[in-house]
Parts: sequence; C-alpha cells; structure tokens
Amino acid sequence: MIQLNYRDSKPIYEQIKDGLRKLVISNSLSADEKLPSVRELAAKLAINPNTIQKAYRDLESEGYIYTVTGKGTFVAERKEVYDARAKELLTEFDEIVEELFFLSVKEKELVERMDNLAEGKVDQ
Repeated sequence: MIQLNYRDSKPIYEQIKDGLRKLVISNSLSADEKLPSVRELAAKLAINPNTIQKAYRDLESEGYIYTVTGKGTFVAERKEVYDARAKELLTEFDEIVEELFFLSVKEKELVERMDNLAEGKVDQ
C-alpha cells in the first residue's frame, strides 16, 4: 500500500499523505472506499498513530478523504477533490511553468509532457 523511506528527509506523515494521494489519483482506491483506521494503519506501518492522524487530517482538508463519525475514513468523490484542490494546484502549476520558461524550457516540451501524462505515460 504505502512505502516509507526512513532515510528520506521528507517527514513520515508527508510520505503517508503522498502515498495515499497517489493511490487515490491512480484509482487504486475508489470513491467511498473505506481506508484503514488510524490504529490499523499505524500498527501495519509500525509508527505512531498521531502520524497517521496528521496525514488523514491534511488529506481531509485537501478534499481527498472524508470521515464519518463512528464509521471510519473514506475516499472522496473526484468532484469533491477537484473543488477542494484544483485551484491550489493550478496556482502552483502556473508558478512552476513560469520558472521553467525562465530556465528556457520550450513550450513544446511542456505540451509533450502533459500529453504523455494525459495518456498515462509517465516520464521521469
């Protein structure tokens, strides 16, 4: 499910957040699918439950997941994620593209990369 790298400088809760976000984006987790409880995931990853709770809280504020009291935590519908996160990501995208243009990356290269991503081809 989620791979943690204890040597990475990125905090564990961010690694968990990024891992779950990627699972949602790749449709490995579908809308309304129940996530493991904080305690279950903490036990599975052998980390403090507060770390999982922080990742879940951040993902919920970004709109990727939602909590039903007494029932658990679930993956949000795509539209809910879009409404909560798209504007923020588009602002980041604009800033990154602006910097790439400053670094003389050509528009054609950026368009090709976006087309590849749209087709499911990932370049690193």
